[in-house]
Amino acid sequence: MMMARFIPVSSCQFCFGFRELPPSSSSLYPRRFEVSNRRFPIKCSSSEPEYGVDSSPSLSSSSSSSSSTSEVSINSSTYNWFTGLGGIGMLDTAYLTYLKLTGSDAFCPVGGGTCGDVLNSDYAVVFGVPLPVIGFAMYGLVTALSAQLGEDNLPFGISKTNGRFALFAITTTMASSSAYFLYILSTKLSGSSCLYCLVSAFLSFTLFFLTSKDVKLQKIQQVVGLQICLALIVVASLTASYSTAQPILSSTRDIELPYYSTEITTSSSPYAIALAKHLNSIGAKMYGAFWCSHCLEQKEMFGREAAKLLNYVECFPQGYKKGTKIFKACSDVGIEGFPTWMINGQMSQK
Repeated sequence: MMMARFIPVSSCQFCFGFRELPPSSSSLYPRRFEVSNRRFPIKCSSSEPEYGVDSSPSLSSSSSSSSSTSEVSINSSTYNWFTGLGGIGMLDTAYLTYLKLTGSDAFCPVGGGTCGDVLNSDYAVVFGVPLPVIGFAMYGLVTALSAQLGEDNLPFGISKTNGRFALFAITTTMASSSAYFLYILSTKLSGSSCLYCLVSAFLSFTLFFLTSKDVKLQKIQQVVGLQICLALIVVASLTASYSTAQPILSSTRDIELPYYSTEITTSSSPYAIALAKHLNSIGAKMYGAFWCSHCLEQKEMFGREAAKLLNYVECFPQGYKKGTKIFKACSDVGIEGFPTWMINGQMSQK
């Protein structure tokens, strides 16, 4: 007597068909059936091994697991790049923030000392907040968020998808701002260059393209509208911030200043006189303009007697008005700000 054996399964969905076979003369059982059209959408679990069962679901599951592991590894590597680039941006903007808040001169290996002109311009402040401070905060957000995405450990229960879109929105804002500032640098501040500003713009664009690549192609249409909205908001905000300073800049072009001499009221110390004599003996020159308050401050530091010993070059001896060119002795050495010292062939803007 043949006994049936049942194998427990869990959540197994399947379907099959029966086909009756002709009886065999040697068989004791006249009716035989064959199972056909087997279809197993998911894998069934069994307490005992089953022989002859199609193992393709298991292989498919293994393949899917391997693909998922590879994707996680790739994403982690990408977010490491985000973290590294964000860290470089933080260092760059932290240095510019220090210069802006302390009023120190920037070290400009490229650009002939014009980094300070850009950093001290009206365009280096947005709604009263120094631009490097804003840049440092944005790079800090990118670095922190990328590190958490790489570890898949986002705070406040934020999903990884939402974290990616947040990172994408931040880098879109940064790239839009950088594009706007490059326009300002090439039009309003033409003739000036800022290596640190260009490095920051490069980092912003790189982060933007990397995050765009991280967004799947199927979702590109969903984020194009977000990109356009963020870019418009950035441009409108920056334009509104600079609109108050712009009339001041335009009005100064029409100012006419006749030349006038300034009186030095302080007395010179023996040390100041000795320093002025030494600077005179080595051929050091001080380039300035009659309206320059910082030039007057330095002369006051030397005092009346010592200031007369300095090799001072006035860059606008005929006064200033629209169209007036800088004195040839100043333009020949590339003077772009006041006061500027030329000591042993080295230019230093103080």
